[in-house]
Amino acid sequence: MTDMSAERPGPSGQALAGRAGRSGARAALLVLADGRLPAGGHAHSGGMEAAIVDGGIRGLDDLAGFLRGRLTTAGLLSAAFAAAACEASQDGELLAALDAELDARTPSPAQRDASRAQGRTLLRAGRAAWDLAGAALPAAPHHPVALGVVAAAAGLEPADAALVACYGAVSGPASAATRLLGLDPLAVTGMQARLAMELENVAATATAAAAAALAAGSPDLLPAPSAVRLDLLAERHRAAPVRMFTS
Repeated sequence: MTDMSAERPGPSGQALAGRAGRSGARAALLVLADGRLPAGGHAHSGGMEAAIVDGGIRGLDDLAGFLRGRLTTAGLLSAAFAAAACEASQDGELLAALDAELDARTPSPAQRDASRAQGRTLLRAGRAAWDLAGAALPAAPHHPVALGVVAAAAGLEPADAALVACYGAVSGPASAATRLLGLDPLAVTGMQARLAMELENVAATATAAAAAALAAGSPDLLPAPSAVRLDLLAERHRAAPVRMFTS
């Protein structure tokens, strides 16, 4: 019997190095998406606490609808800007323009404050894990801008940054709902798994939009989906006398 494996040439050293490098990037992607990363995400519910308080979310079906709506609005927005910031991580002028464009797309003062607070915390975690010395960051950047810069420092691509942003747009609120409503964590996990293809699709759309806007030299062409209910929930939550989450 012929040993076919002996006839096949093995991968070159260059190919192996490329695979190893990409494997390292995949590991960095897992670290960046991990909810246990000390980047402050656990303190924010993404509007979930206020939505539960006003009776809009009472169970799994309501949660699924909320997560899908958040993914295609706030998630798409965050993913597009994270992808753009990843690509522009060494360009201080462009990063400042991205930050300003994102600010203009965030009408809720409460959401702006929450985004910048999460951006600062993520940068602290990012600096502990990767070399951000070459990044030309604006002061107190929005979270998606910080995410893109940290992703670039970790060796990730814009598409990776977009996927992390999409995942965070649903995983944070889903975790908050599990705690606030006492939902079955296995059922919530299953729901998130069923959203996987939608996460991929939104991340791909965001990455393509970011590439097109940067190629045109016009950050203002980045997506601007609106989520009025999320804006209202954020303002209502900040005024609440008792709350478990910061936002």
